Amino acid sequence: MTIFRYETAILEKYPTIIGGIIRAEGMTNAPTPSALLDEYRAEQQTVLARIGSTPLSQIPSLAAWRGVFRSFGVDPTQIRSAAEALLRRLTKQGDIPSINLLVDLGNLVSIRYGIPVAIVDTQHMSGGITVKFAAGTEPFINLGASEVDHPDVGEVIFTDDNDTVYARRWCWRQSAESAARDTTTNATITAEAHHEGARTDIENAVRDLLALLEKYAGGSFSHAILDQNNPSI
Repeated sequence: MTIFRYETAILEKYPTIIGGIIRAEGMTNAPTPSALLDEYRAEQQTVLARIGSTPLSQIPSLAAWRGVFRSFGVDPTQIRSAAEALLRRLTKQGDIPSINLLVDLGNLVSIRYGIPVAIVDTQHMSGGITVKFAAGTEPFINLGASEVDHPDVGEVIFTDDNDTVYARRWCWRQSAESAARDTTTNATITAEAHHEGARTDIENAVRDLLALLEKYAGGSFSHAILDQNNPSI
């Protein structure tokens, strides 16, 4: 079974995409343990010191995602990539709240490299994830909502084999079904980037994610680095 793939049209328009994909099975999610929480808080302070007064729009990884958002009709100063939203919260409020073990370790790596990391619960998923342009009819239920919404025509989405949307605007927001929760045991974990140097950052992010997952969540893992020439796992 294909776990994750980029459609050809995505690769043609975004040939610089690098995706780090982890398939995780048999994990245990829970409230974040104190040792991980200490790591997470220390990382936040390290990132704040590194950013200093630099505008987020000048961080290469975030600037690249802004360009991608503009390319499918989204104003990235109003709707931000997940990584930029995290860093904006951190720089404006001084901390990012703890959610749970899996979300926190994903966010830790996300702010470390300035790239979006998604922990996608697969328990309700049919097949694997496809990254493609939206037709606009695919169903999406937002986090914290119950009504069915639909993506805009032409935005980039994650869908399963039934065309259910698991993430909108590529790395803006996951669906209610895909959020990591206490019952999450199996997940597809993604880290993606477009900037110069993206491959190194993604390889390092995947290495860090695997180490954190093995240390705190347990389970078994497989992974791959995807690009234009290797579009699926």
